[in-house]
This record gives sequence, structure tokens and C-alpha cells, in this order.
Amino acid sequence: MSTTPRAEFLAGIRALLPSIPGVVVFSLVIGVAGATTGISVYAAAAMAMLVFAGTSQLVAIQMLAAHTPLVVIWVTVLVINLRFLMYSLSMAPYFKALSLRWKALIAYVLTDQVYAFSAMRFNKQPEQPHKHWYTLGAGLTLGIPWVVSTVAGYLLGSGIPAGWSLDFCLPLTFIGLLGPAIADRATLAAALTAGVVVVAAVALPMRLGLIVAALCGILAGVMVERCRKA
Repeated sequence: MSTTPRAEFLAGIRALLPSIPGVVVFSLVIGVAGATTGISVYAAAAMAMLVFAGTSQLVAIQMLAAHTPLVVIWVTVLVINLRFLMYSLSMAPYFKALSLRWKALIAYVLTDQVYAFSAMRFNKQPEQPHKHWYTLGAGLTLGIPWVVSTVAGYLLGSGIPAGWSLDFCLPLTFIGLLGPAIADRATLAAALTAGVVVVAAVALPMRLGLIVAALCGILAGVMVERCRKA
């Protein structure tokens, strides 16, 4: 069992290393999209560092290309990224003793993959010390390649053939995360419910179907867990 900050940091790095190829490919796609829609390389890099969320970055780039008002873009990105609020609520009990500086840093690196691996590890080892170092290691392992590959994709421009369908790499990454996360009937119910709802709600505006599906999945998981304990 890891007991030092360095050991936890390295554990976070090792856990996320297999996710790097999918993240790199998807960030390349975002960089290419930025180049083809006319935003500057500095804007693409800044978006990768500040937004740090693939789907909302792609939507924002498309809306910028369509000359959508900035207020509309901000609201749309905010709605798409509401899932991170749920992630933060889930992680808050593990990090409540940290300083504000550490909490801000952890919140910044808490991407989908980092949250998934951190939640699985913390649920199995709730008393493990130095949890924040694990999450930081995991976050930097994905964050640095994300920014570098976005810039690289921008510089490559339209040189990557559209027929490669690189945008499908992000769903594949999440599918890879789903298997280890299903540990019991409650998590299975949550996954199945969320999957059905997100398909049924795909037509909702501003990607609200994602939020609705997440909430329905959580509710299903809680109900199954309560029935099990009853």
C-alpha cells in the first residue's frame, strides 16, 4: 500500500498511462478543428489549458467559427461541463482537509478519466493518505499531453484525413473506463440507466442529455443500493 506522497503521485501516473493514446488522438482532433475553423494557435492552446474538456472545446470551436456571441458560447460550455460539479461533490469528502490552494489544483486536473480512476481507488482504499498526490499525478499525466497534442494538431492542420474518424477515440476511451467501474448491481444499474437515457435524450439542446442521463444513472444506482440494504 502506498504511504508517501511520491508513491501516490507515481501510482496516479501509472494508472493513467494507458489512457494517454486515446487522449492524444482526441486532442489532435481538437487542434485540427481549431486550425480549420480559423482560430489562432494561441487561442487553441489557451482553450486546452483553461477549458480542459474535449467535448466543450469542440463545441466552442464550432460556435466561434459560426460567429456565435461569446455569452452564448460561455453558457453552452458551462452546461456541457456541469458534470464536473457532480465530480467535485463526489470527491469533496476525501479532500475536505486540504488547503484552498490544493483544492483549486485538484479541481483543475479533475477530468473524466482522472475522476473515474480516483473514485475507484478511493472507494477501495478510503483511509489511504496523500490521496491528493494520486489525483495530481493522474491529472498531470493527461493534462500535459492534452495541451501539447492540441497544439500539434493545430500545426498539422488539415493534413489528417477525415476518413480516419479520430473523433471516435473519445467514446472508446470512456468505454474502456466503464468496465472496471462496474463493481456491483448498483453501478451496473447506474451504467445501464445512463446509457439508455443519454441515447433517448440525444436531441436535447446544449448537450443537456448528458446531464439528464448522469442524474438518472445516479438515481438508479442509489435506488438499487437502498433496495439491497433494505
